[in-house]
Amino acid sequence: MKRDDAIHPYTRVVAAIVLPFLVVAWVLLYLLPSDTDTLFAWTIVPSLTAMLLAAAYAGGVWFFVSVLRAGRWHRVKYGFPAVLVFAALLAAATLLHWDRFHFGHVSFVTWATLYFTTPVLVAVAIVLNWRADPSTADERDYRIPLAPRVMVAGVGAVSLVCGLVVFVAPGIVAGVWAWELTPLTARVVGAVLTLPGVVNLWLLADSRWSAFRSIFQAQIVSLVFITAALVLARGDLATSGLAAPAFVLGIAVSLVGFAAFYLWCERRSARTGSAVSE
Repeated sequence: MKRDDAIHPYTRVVAAIVLPFLVVAWVLLYLLPSDTDTLFAWTIVPSLTAMLLAAAYAGGVWFFVSVLRAGRWHRVKYGFPAVLVFAALLAAATLLHWDRFHFGHVSFVTWATLYFTTPVLVAVAIVLNWRADPSTADERDYRIPLAPRVMVAGVGAVSLVCGLVVFVAPGIVAGVWAWELTPLTARVVGAVLTLPGVVNLWLLADSRWSAFRSIFQAQIVSLVFITAALVLARGDLATSGLAAPAFVLGIAVSLVGFAAFYLWCERRSARTGSAVSE
């Protein structure tokens, strides 16, 4: 396979197919979270869970738009394994809680079709594209030092482990979570938590900022919408215990930390570009 860093046309087709579904799902879940009983594939209670899933979709919209716009595969490659894990977990959650869905509803047909096909579509995209990356940096790129990469990857590892624990043991986690969860909604929350985890761990293998720039933009978009959801649906948070304050603090710290990391890398990338052009 030629290592020219080109994005396979198939991958852009997949992005173009998935994008409209993400946009519609974001509208239904973020703007109309209390109407999932009639509008969505399954009833999501409370609204905060619906908005959390919608926030993940918002990041997905940003990511897949980046796939359509990107000129090189390495700039988006590390988002695809995260999408694969997320979609596979939601497909598994659908099968495990089949009785919770609105059979025959157009939203259910769309949901089932999307999550039973997306893992395969994304896996094929990974296979077709992965070796296209020659592992070279962009002309104006920044090599992220090991220490900050390890720190951000550590945050990702925590998020990934938490997400998998929530998915595997939803009954245990639901009793101590920051808001009310059912086994199905717990597994959905767990799947969302794996997204930054799978992405950030790749920082241990690749130091090119160009390989993470657009993906971190997507993560920041998701965190902004999660933060807004915590404000808008604050009545859904548990009023007793430390789980709710801990979750809110964790999201706030993540948003500030990811934004600071993004700006830090952007500034150094700009300096590198200036040095190259001189």
